[in-house]
Amino acid sequence: MVAQERFTVDLNKPLVSQVGHLGEAYDEWVHQPIVTKEGPRFFESDFWEFLTLTVWWAIPVIWLPVVVWCISMSVSMGHSLPEVVAMVVFGMFLWTFIEYILHRFLFHMKTTSYWGNTAHYLLHGFHHKHPMDHLRLVFPPLATAIICVFFWNLVKFFATPSTTPAVFGGGLLGYVIYDVTHYYLHHAHPTISVTKSLKKYHLKHHFRIQDKGFGVTSSLWDIVFGTLLTTKAPKRDQQN
Repeated sequence: MVAQERFTVDLNKPLVSQVGHLGEAYDEWVHQPIVTKEGPRFFESDFWEFLTLTVWWAIPVIWLPVVVWCISMSVSMGHSLPEVVAMVVFGMFLWTFIEYILHRFLFHMKTTSYWGNTAHYLLHGFHHKHPMDHLRLVFPPLATAIICVFFWNLVKFFATPSTTPAVFGGGLLGYVIYDVTHYYLHHAHPTISVTKSLKKYHLKHHFRIQDKGFGVTSSLWDIVFGTLLTTKAPKRDQQN
């Protein structure tokens, strides 16, 4: 029996329609990073391609006004400043947990099928393949809006009508901090110890141990769930 020839991705052509054909080889391929600031073409269609590109500053510009509006709703419903602050802080804390869960179980799911590989590549795989792609480092607004619907309904499930907006606003603020921090860790040169440590920790997740170190803004949940990055690990070969 003649062995089936292994599929090879052509980096000069749109990638989304190709990665599904990698099958079981997808996981190995997607974790061999290509470290260039300019990313690949995703789609033949200019419209769909445009939807995948987002400048980092669009995140605070679009979402911070929503944060302020949500918090003001709880204020207008009679909550005191200390109460609103507590709600916002709780929402931010809740976001760190969601950030961890999404990153660990959705963004790093193992796939081998055509549609599974394609979906994973669009969700997060592209970020590991092209970690320095400066226009695909933050969530596109449409993707964030979908997560917001889920998060709003999650908060609404356990919170009261007057506390839901502030808790949601705190979570959304946590997301903005996360996405801007994520961009900063990839493209900036930190000068203080906290951000230096965050950058070192996150890049170790990219280039050394991809199945640990899922926290970006904090390693809290990595500690809680036993996925904290170790100090030493063999470096994975980096091939295109």
